[in-house]
Amino acid sequence: MQQREEKQLEASVESLASRVAYVKNALHSFIYKLENEYERLTWPSVLDNFALLSGQLNSINKLLKNEKTPSFRNQVIIPLLLSPDRDEDLAKLTEQRVPVFSHEIVPDYLRTKPDPEVEEQEKQLSTEAARIGPEVAQKQIQALNKLCSNLLEKLNNPRDDRDGESATMRQNKSSFNPADTNALVGAVAFGKGLSKCRPPGPVAPGHQGPGPMMSGGPTLQQVTIGGGSNQQAGIGGPVPPQQQGQPGKMPSSIKTNIKSASGSMHPYNR
Repeated sequence: MQQREEKQLEASVESLASRVAYVKNALHSFIYKLENEYERLTWPSVLDNFALLSGQLNSINKLLKNEKTPSFRNQVIIPLLLSPDRDEDLAKLTEQRVPVFSHEIVPDYLRTKPDPEVEEQEKQLSTEAARIGPEVAQKQIQALNKLCSNLLEKLNNPRDDRDGESATMRQNKSSFNPADTNALVGAVAFGKGLSKCRPPGPVAPGHQGPGPMMSGGPTLQQVTIGGGSNQQAGIGGPVPPQQQGQPGKMPSSIKTNIKSASGSMHPYNR
């Protein structure tokens, strides 16, 4: 009876090891593609690799749940020899992953329970879960389900619908202010809203400053030239006659009056 159980255990271990080897080879091939063939890798190929790994893991679960498979939980593994020296046979058996079977690595490789830190965290989570009442837990579950449903609905919507919504939002959103546009057009075309600009310098007595050609535009002002003959010269006005006997020359009195008048016109020579 005992020998039969031992043979059954050995057969189960060999079958489990072979299936784990298939999973290892599939993982190795998938990782190689991700690292070296990522430029040519397509999404359907990635999905095929995931499906292959999922199928192999399901086959391992079925093997472990089979009635003929003995319960591995009842089996105890005891290390018979621990050594800090390198073991070539162990390194070859584990593909150079475990070259030494020492006191340092045995607790990690033969551990049947989580780390103490992980166990403590699990206890804390269990305690917090026990404190939450059924009503609060149900509300949290409903909120999470609603959030997931909204997210799935957005992901399942066609791309055209999302593009249409974006275009509608862009059309409804105004990119200018009509009041500012009208004010700018009125100021440029009709001078509306612009302040009147007067030229610098005092206005000669008896003469009113000419109104601007356009509100806010440049203006022209007459210049009075004083003299014994009360002659006047303005911008665009008549040219004084020349004296007889001196063609092409201007009388000295007119030159002096023009200099004095021009000096009084400039704002920096007053």
